[in-house]
Amino acid sequence: MEERIRELIEKLNKYSYEYYVLDNPTVSDGEYDKLYDELKSLEKTTGIVYPDSPTKRVGGEPLSGFNKHTHIKRLYSLDKAVSEGELDDFEGRILKLSGEKPEYTVEYKFDGLTICITYEGGLFKCASTRGNGSVGEDVTSQVLTIKSFPLAIDYKGTVEVQGEAVMRLSELVKYNKTATEKLKNARNAVAGAIRNLDPKETEKRRLDIYFYNVNYLSDGKLNSQEECVDFLKKNGFKVFPFLKKCKSLTEVKSVLTFIEKERKVLDVLTDGAVIKINDFNLREKLGATDKFPRWAIAFKFEAEEVTTTLKDVIWQVGRTGKLTPLGILEPVELAGATVKKATLNNYGDILKKKVKINSRVLVRRSNEVIPEILGVTETYENSEDIFEPTVCPCCGETLQKIGANVFCVNKFCRERVVNLITNFASNDGFHIDGFSENTCALLYDKGLVKRFSDLFKLEKKDLENVESFKDKKAENLINSIEKSKKINFKNFIYSLGIEGVGKKTAGDLSKVFLTYEDLKNADYESLKKIDMIGEVVGKNIYEYFANEENISEIERLFSLGVEIIKEE
Repeated sequence: MEERIRELIEKLNKYSYEYYVLDNPTVSDGEYDKLYDELKSLEKTTGIVYPDSPTKRVGGEPLSGFNKHTHIKRLYSLDKAVSEGELDDFEGRILKLSGEKPEYTVEYKFDGLTICITYEGGLFKCASTRGNGSVGEDVTSQVLTIKSFPLAIDYKGTVEVQGEAVMRLSELVKYNKTATEKLKNARNAVAGAIRNLDPKETEKRRLDIYFYNVNYLSDGKLNSQEECVDFLKKNGFKVFPFLKKCKSLTEVKSVLTFIEKERKVLDVLTDGAVIKINDFNLREKLGATDKFPRWAIAFKFEAEEVTTTLKDVIWQVGRTGKLTPLGILEPVELAGATVKKATLNNYGDILKKKVKINSRVLVRRSNEVIPEILGVTETYENSEDIFEPTVCPCCGETLQKIGANVFCVNKFCRERVVNLITNFASNDGFHIDGFSENTCALLYDKGLVKRFSDLFKLEKKDLENVESFKDKKAENLINSIEKSKKINFKNFIYSLGIEGVGKKTAGDLSKVFLTYEDLKNADYESLKKIDMIGEVVGKNIYEYFANEENISEIERLFSLGVEIIKEE
């Protein structure tokens, strides 16, 4: 079970980084949610919660292309339920912690992008995305193009209000009539508009914001969700005209039945409903976990399903060498998106679901996003069995079977090296601006970068014959590499790509071992005793620094000017 937990954490953190930081998701929200739920279930069963687990996180990190904005008060994401039984569990936890039978409110949950707006002295100050809950992206210029919120309000203190930026479905239709590149769905349209560095492009999509929460109030006090919504209305904020007060969970369930039917005729994309405790005093008493408030939950409606043909399965090599199967589908329209791919867990998953090439498969797009393959609905004469690979599709090396997965053990495998160096240069590593997976692949193919230290040997003249590298781009990359040489210890640890060591674990290690020498010389016994690291990750860390090749590479980094700096 521990091995599966680590596998899920690595996969989910990668997907979160691609979605929230790169704004380039490789999997659907539905696929992410399925893996997330499995991880949460395993953590509950085993009691093991690693410090880099996405269940301890709130959202993703800010996009590096925007300035960062620190929220006055932390913004929480919501735990979710997909069944009445999970709602019963939610109320059970409330009763156990408080001993009080609560009164609830139920509101629509819109599928857009969370926006937090700050006012001071009655005037609009700035707007930001939620980001990781504490720090978001400053999107003031983009949000100013939206006309459905006030620039001045009656309240004269400092206030943070929270809402959901949405694109009306009717506006999406209008936009697509004249657009050269049509938008697939309203959710992606909003995310793309707000994260567009050109506010003129944001304005073209005619977005709205529906407000639902007062996150911070410097003066005065709100006592309930009803008062919160009234405050928003009185100060000129656009609030969706639906809030139901329920005296019991039975009433809540009745309202959910109504919403599930009515949402299909709305001009706004929804993916569920939000259930909150009305009384703020009870909310304060219940508090929050590391990630979620205990007094609210998002109820997400059933997944949508469709069948299509599985055309092929390709195997992708990750930075640890693990191969993951990716299903290539006959494109099919599902809830406003064209579904072309679905990630399968491993070969055992393929056998369990009886998946075959040229078979008809049932695909689920959970919570109004894209797919997971549930199984086969029909096979044909030309349906072909899928075989577990025995050699790496990238380098041809014989694969090694470890547990449920197969691994390429060739440390110089192109795909593996490219993923490893991309991780090294990522925002949580050396933070080399302008260095992407595509850039890494180009440099690898030219023989310029095969290991970490090669990055710091690059000169502008080396990039002259690299595709798409003009003078300015080449100069910017060299400058960014030079700038990255001074690095925090936690980022340095993360950059090494040690299996099982994510951002949070790297931070914990940097607090226990204050210097590189301390960490390098740590014995296995002391590593595995560190809170939340345990035997598996402790062994990975110990073996990494026991490898002379790894130590030599780190020494090369230092000789090329890399300097670990102490954080204040």
